[in-house]
Formats: sequence, C-alpha cells, structure tokens
Amino acid sequence: MPQFIKDLIDAISAPIPYTVLATALLAGVLIFRKWVTKPTVFIAFSALGILGFIGAFPDPNFKQIITKPDNIPIIILIATVVFFTWLALRRAVINDERIKNGQPTLEGEMAKKKVFTWPDLVYSELICMLLFMAALMVWSLLIQAPIEEPASMARTPNPSKAPWYFLGLQELLVYFDPWIAGVLLPSFIVVGLCAIPYLDKNPKGNGYYTFEERPFAISFFLAGFLLLWVSLVIMGTFLRGPNWSFFGPFEYWDHNKLEPMVSINLSEYFWIKGLGQHLPQNPLVREAPGLAFMGFWFLVVPPLLGKSLFKKLALEMGVIRYAVFAHLFLWTALVPLKMVARWTIDLKYIIGIPEWFLNV
Repeated sequence: MPQFIKDLIDAISAPIPYTVLATALLAGVLIFRKWVTKPTVFIAFSALGILGFIGAFPDPNFKQIITKPDNIPIIILIATVVFFTWLALRRAVINDERIKNGQPTLEGEMAKKKVFTWPDLVYSELICMLLFMAALMVWSLLIQAPIEEPASMARTPNPSKAPWYFLGLQELLVYFDPWIAGVLLPSFIVVGLCAIPYLDKNPKGNGYYTFEERPFAISFFLAGFLLLWVSLVIMGTFLRGPNWSFFGPFEYWDHNKLEPMVSINLSEYFWIKGLGQHLPQNPLVREAPGLAFMGFWFLVVPPLLGKSLFKKLALEMGVIRYAVFAHLFLWTALVPLKMVARWTIDLKYIIGIPEWFLNV
C-alpha cells in the first residue's frame, strides 16, 4: 500500500474525522439503501475492503495491532456486523417493494412453509454446533491465548484496556465521570431497551424486516448500536494506544507520546474567558451556566421537539410515554455532543461540582 494512502488513513482516524465519516457512512447507507444493498454492490465493496486489508497487512504497525490475540475477535465482530446489517437492510428493501405491490413479505411467505423440530431443526442445530466447535478448536491451536504474566504493581500494562465488550464504557470514561459512564448511562441503556415495548406500540415491522414503515425507529437503533457502541469498541481497540492517546492504524505506538490535557469546565469558559472574572465561591453560582444548559436540554428541548420534529410521535405516544422517550433520546444525544465538545473546545465538564461529587 502506498505511503500517502497510509498517511491519509492515519489522518482520518483522528477522533473528529473518524466520527464524522462513520456518521456520514451510516447516513449514506440508509439514504441509498436500495443501491447499497444490491448483492453486486455489496460484493464489490467487500472485495475492495478485503484487498485493502491484504495490502495493509505487510505494514509492521498495522500487523502488530491486527494480529494481537485480543483483537482478532473484533475483526470477526466487524465482519459479522457489516454482513448482518447489510442482510437486514436487503430484506427490508425487498419487503418494502413487496408491500407496495400488495404482496406478502418474505417472512410471510416463509411462515407458510412449516418445518418439523425433529428431525429437521435438531439436525441443522447439531451440524452448526459441530462446525462451530471445530472452528474453535482450530482457533485455539493456531492462536495463542491472550494470557499475560501475573499482575505486578511495579509494571502495569500501557495501555491498560478493558475486555472488548467494555471498551465502549472505558472510552466514555474519558468524557464523563465514572458514576455517569459506568452506572448511569448503562442503566439508561438497559431501561431504554426494557421500555421499548411500552413506548413503541406501533405493530408495523413486527416479525418482518422493513425500513419505510419504521424509518425513525430503525435509524435511531442503528445510530445507537453502530455509532455509540460498535464504533467506540473499534476506536478503543485499534485507535487507542499508550497513555490512552489516539494513534492511526499505521502509526507506531510511541510510549512517549503525550496529549496535552488542557480541558476546562463550562463555568471557566463563562466566568473567566467570557466575563473576565474570577470563579464565584458558591458552587451553585459558579456552575449556573452548566445548570442552565442542562435545564434547557432536559426541560425545554423535549416540548420544542414535541411541537416540531417529533410532533406526530408526541401525539401518538401521549404525554408520559413521550416524556420518557424524549429524555432517553436526549441522554443518547448528549453522549456524542459531549465527545465532540471535548475534541473541539477541550470541554471537560458541563457541570463541575467536585465538592458534591456532581460532575457532568
């Protein structure tokens, strides 16, 4: 692979270009889904990605990251997420066309074909189990288990990373206090998933793939899952190196690289940089700008959205269900907003009251 392409990939792997491109890619796939989901187009892009991977593999820095035993499952994760997202959208496009033409969905057609649990399903599951066990055995023989030496206080790993399924939360710890990143936000994820059947009573899309019947619900789910979870796992796995600094996939992991920590709170922007005054001693007065922003975000924005962007949704849900949905939605939107603010204006906390253990 030419060096200028490696340099370009390293440049766009910085947090802001990475996030912008990931968001634009998802938006483009959803907007042009009828073209993107064509098998020939998907095969062409897949072949291009595989060729790019093969061309990048000889690079020593890229190879060192990719071949780490801990990171191989993430490569499999990326491949499976891409394939099954394409498959779901492909079936959704086909079903949308069939619904327009007055035909039953693909799942409706398949429901007419009944298969006995025994022996058909059991045999299929047995074959899949044997193939999966064989693949795991080959994997365990060819790849060393990622087991390190016994822990020592004198020598800690750098970077020290959580298991892959917690890398998204570890990335959030950079932007939020531990009680928010490790407790509050995961709790909202669990509560939000549990609340879906109660908030969304629209029967369309149940039991079959579709997009045009549920554009907002599907787009919101894909954005949350792909951009705020899978994307953060990829970022933490391949782009976070020593001292938790950002590195491109072809960049050498220099342990001496240190990113300047100059993050400041919103109150400092307001009082010191904006008004040219010292910070007030009273924490409530000092953090008044952050408190005002959070009050506006969670108290004023929901009714504004309910009268504009989510007007139809608010009428269908009612007051209570819409209020729950709006606050879950705004907490979800606050995560990328806070991340972008950290990357662009070095914002540390919107509200910073360490004496009360309240940092947002």
